[in-house]
Formats: sequence, C-alpha cells, structure tokens
Amino acid sequence: MATLAELAIARTDLGEPVVDHLLRLTASWGLLADLAFSDLLLMAPTREDPETLVVLGQVRPNNRATLINDDLVGSLHPREEWVVVARALDEGQRATGDARIPAVDESVALWAVPVRAGDRVVAVLVRVLGPLRGPASLYEQAYLGIFIRLCDMVADGTFPFREEEVGGATSPRVGDGIILLERDGRVEFATPNATNALHRLGIYASPEGRSFVTLGLKVRAAERALAFGLPSMEEIDRGHDVAILFNCVPLLSAGEVTGVLVLLRDVSDLRQLNRVVLHKEAAVREVHHRVKNNLQTISSLLRLQARRSEEIETRTALLEAERRVRSIAVVHEVLSREPGEEVVFDEIVSALVMLVEDTVLALHPVEIVVNGGLGILPTDLATPLAVALAELLTNAVEHAFVDFGGPENDHVGVVTLNLAVRGGEAIAEIRDNGRGLGADFSLETPRSLGLSIVRDLVRTQLHGTIEMRSVPLAEGGGAYARVAIPLGPRR
Repeated sequence: MATLAELAIARTDLGEPVVDHLLRLTASWGLLADLAFSDLLLMAPTREDPETLVVLGQVRPNNRATLINDDLVGSLHPREEWVVVARALDEGQRATGDARIPAVDESVALWAVPVRAGDRVVAVLVRVLGPLRGPASLYEQAYLGIFIRLCDMVADGTFPFREEEVGGATSPRVGDGIILLERDGRVEFATPNATNALHRLGIYASPEGRSFVTLGLKVRAAERALAFGLPSMEEIDRGHDVAILFNCVPLLSAGEVTGVLVLLRDVSDLRQLNRVVLHKEAAVREVHHRVKNNLQTISSLLRLQARRSEEIETRTALLEAERRVRSIAVVHEVLSREPGEEVVFDEIVSALVMLVEDTVLALHPVEIVVNGGLGILPTDLATPLAVALAELLTNAVEHAFVDFGGPENDHVGVVTLNLAVRGGEAIAEIRDNGRGLGADFSLETPRSLGLSIVRDLVRTQLHGTIEMRSVPLAEGGGAYARVAIPLGPRR
C-alpha cells in the first residue's frame, strides 16, 4: 500500500510543505475520528484530472464500529459523485450532504471539511456518518462539539499544529479520559475515566466548575496551552506508583484560545515496566562490568607471574595467556556500556587493534590497517571471534617480518584487516606484506598454540571456515588468512 506522501507525489500537484501539513493531520486524526464516532477520509483532486478525486488517507474510530470495511486509500472517484466534497473544495466552507460510497451498499451522510494549508484549500476531510443508535448522550454531544471546534481549526489552517503531534500512537486517546477546559481554565466537563485518573492523583473533589489550581493540581502543560495556544504534554507523578499523562490541545477560534482539550492516560503500569527494564539493564551492565574487572585482575596476575618467572618459555606462555584474557575483557567492556544480546563489533575491533599494538613487541615497524566493518553481531559470536582475530593479528605482527632484518631496514610492515558481511557470513581477511608462511605450513598441524586456538574456535564454536596461505611474490607476497562465520541461527 502506498503511503500518503507517495500518493500525493504520484497523483497530485501538492508540494512538500503541503504534504507535511497533511502528514501532521493524519498523525493526529485518530483523535478526530474518536470524537466524531465516525470513519474519516482525506481526499484531494488529482494532477491529471481535477474532476477526479483520490483518497489519500483513511482512519477508523476506536469507540464505534467502522462503516467502511474496505480500504479506500489510493482509490479514484469522480468529483460529480461527491458533490459535498466538491462544494468544500470550491467554497472553502464545511458542507454537508450524502454520497454513495463504493464500499457501502447505501447512500450515507457526509460532512466535508476543507483542509487549509496557508492561504488555500488543499484537500477535504470527509466524515462518514453511520446510522444513529438513538439520541446522543451528554458525553457524545460534548465530543461532537469538540470535533466541530477542531474541524473549524482544520478549515482555518490552525490544526494540526506545527509544533508537535497531538494524537500519535503513544498519546492518550479519547477513551482514556477527557477534560474540557474553558477559556479561564475552569473545567467544563470531565469524563468518568478522566475523573478516575484524578482520583489516582489524590483529587476526589468534583472537577466541574473548578480550575486545576483550585483542585490542588499544577498542570504546566494546560497553562501553556491556555496562555500561548500551543499543544503541550506533561506527565504528573504521585510517588513512585502513579503516573498520569496529560496531553493538552488548545482550541482556537480566529486565532484566540477558547478552551483546552485535555486527554488523560494512566501510564503507571508502563512507567513501572520501564523502571523494571532499566533496573534489569543496569544489573546486566553491572555483571559485564564485574566480569571485565575480574578478567583484568586475572590478566594482571598472569603478567606479574610472568615477570617473576626466570624461564623464557614460561614467561612467553604466561604473557600470551594474559593477552588472550584481555581480548575477552574487551568484549565485556563494550557490553558493560551497551548491554544486550547484540554488540557493535566495530568498537571491539578498534580496541583489539590497540591491544595488539600495545602488547606485541616487534623488531620491525608495523602498521595495522582496518577496512570495512561487521556492524552488530550476537554476543555469543563476538567473544570467540574477538579472540580469534586478536590471535591472527598478533601472529602476523610477531612473525610475518622476522626475516626482514632489524630497524635499519626501511621496509615498513603492513597488516591489513578487511571486514565485511556477504552472503549471510561475517568475513574477516588478514593480509600482511611479510615473509609469508613456511613451505611445510599446515593449518591441520599448526606449530603454535595460538593458531590451534584459532582453528578450534572457528570450526567448533563458531561453525565457520578458516584458510591460511602464502601470497605469491607476483601478487605482493606475504601471508593471507580468511575467516568466514555464518550469521544464521547458532547450532
């Protein structure tokens, strides 16, 4: 289904500012549909033929059964069959009449409200009236009265407001509770649900005829709407258990504020749920922070033990173990900032490069270059992949340039890490311009513990593939390693 913006561009000559105005209207018109107890359509003339109307939008009420079961958005209708809409377009005034809608078997009563943007009528808001169930109740009469006042604002171009939406998905709806304020701030009427919301705030006096101030309630959003004619939303709490959302919509006539429509919604459960989620996130973040600290403690102990060892082989093994522990700590450090089941792996790569540069002592100048990225990866994949990449980078920096001589050699070693996501796999390619692999090198029988760890991690834990080979001198020489990890469901 095409969006309103797409339909307006494809079918009408409405410019971008007008389309933005209509988008704000349709973001708020759930409020209008509920107040009118009716289906609403938004119609405009087409570019190709002004005598043809296109339906740009459609909304159904939440408090009344819909009259139009079919979706009319994008449908075209001859102007002559919608005389009431044509009158609203031509005269710029609200018109009433009837028409036969294709989705309804019989002729239905319509209200056509001109939608003004700037100094011209750009579309028509059509209210489709369903059959009356009997005399309207006092509340229904009050709702319709508010609807008419908002329709006058639509025709004047003062609704929707430019500042913000007043009826979005998270805003209170008509059924949540309504309070109508007069120009002087006194309550003209309040629905039972609104009264219950006030009870939750500890206000039990009858609100009719009193202002929020005399009721002992400070609602700055209502004061702002009355004073400046601007919509405003505010959440008022009572302790930690009660939270009521006030959405204040000013009602205007000839640019003057004549009252305020206040929609109330009890969001206590939602706020409580948010607090629970925040507490859980804080707990998970704290767990990762403590794991990172514990790993750093283990890393420090291994480093201290290496310094006390007199055997070179023992010292080297301890330092290698210390580096592997630190590479795992890097993942938990990132997770301690953004806990969850996924992690931004590119942040981990940056930390791994710094780790390798700080801990590996090379006899030759070596530069590590990173190209591309892997984006967001699952945490159960990030930790073993981080260890594997740290080992491969360390192996390249330590061993690729051994036979290139001492510091007097002007050959600069370069280790390139290329990262990409292709074909449902996370791919990491490590390439250096060093001496290459030995003629008897075999990944199946590696001579170093580090490559054994990488091979087992990639194949067993990550269920991926790894290959390592020398690059011919004709192609620049050096060594090449490629790791491919599937990103589908873990086995």
